[in-house]
Amino acid sequence: MSDHDFLPVFQPGWVWLAGAGPGDPSLLTLGVHSALGQADVIVHDALVGGEILRFARPGAVLEYAGKRGGRPSCRQADITARLIQLARQGKRVLRLKGGDPFMFGRGGEEALALSRAGIPFRVLPGVTAGIGGLAYGGVPATHREVNSAVTFLTGHDAGGAVPDNLDWDAISRGAPVLVIYMGVRHFALIAERLVAAGRPAGQPVAIITNATLPDQKVWETTIAEAGTLIEREAIGAPAMIVVGEVVRLRAELDWIGRFAQPDAALRSA
Repeated sequence: MSDHDFLPVFQPGWVWLAGAGPGDPSLLTLGVHSALGQADVIVHDALVGGEILRFARPGAVLEYAGKRGGRPSCRQADITARLIQLARQGKRVLRLKGGDPFMFGRGGEEALALSRAGIPFRVLPGVTAGIGGLAYGGVPATHREVNSAVTFLTGHDAGGAVPDNLDWDAISRGAPVLVIYMGVRHFALIAERLVAAGRPAGQPVAIITNATLPDQKVWETTIAEAGTLIEREAIGAPAMIVVGEVVRLRAELDWIGRFAQPDAALRSA
């Protein structure tokens, strides 16, 4: 038995919905690495970089299907239709997304469309930025002496606005740590809602951009000051925001800042 005999075989006519992780190629799962080496067509998002796509088998077709807020993007309906079309042509189709396909990644929408079209599919989870990105930023999502719960939320809804269907009072009171995806554009408003709901304005916040990549950068601030910092530093996507007392642990857990890494030039601010 070879080292890869336990990995699934990619059959023609199937679509595999896979997560490429937050960016560092070393965070690819064995399953996704194997899928890259088997796929006929790889339909990938904007956050899937060349260091990951180089694992594609020779001859595989790479199709860009990125969606970025505020920029020209592929329509979701067109992406889904393309996946169905390719599968019906008998292709082995890898739909490759940054992070995890089911964590704010439209993977659920695409899987539903495939299911309804009668297209067989498989889901290959990936390391989400809300876990892996925080770890590279020196912030644990949980720590038993600080928090026993964590809440993941998105900073904007399908229309691009701050979600208005969230119970901000309950979130502020009940979630000791908040991990916010796609939140930099609206964080000033999110901060207002958190403080109005009782969250201490001085609670620490960490903002991590380009998490796990060589140009990763981390800022530490507070809820009250984060909006001004984001504007002053022109912080843009991709970025993760973590709110809560676990951010204070970064003083000791910033392993990239404290210990020189021979394979990366990750920076902290």
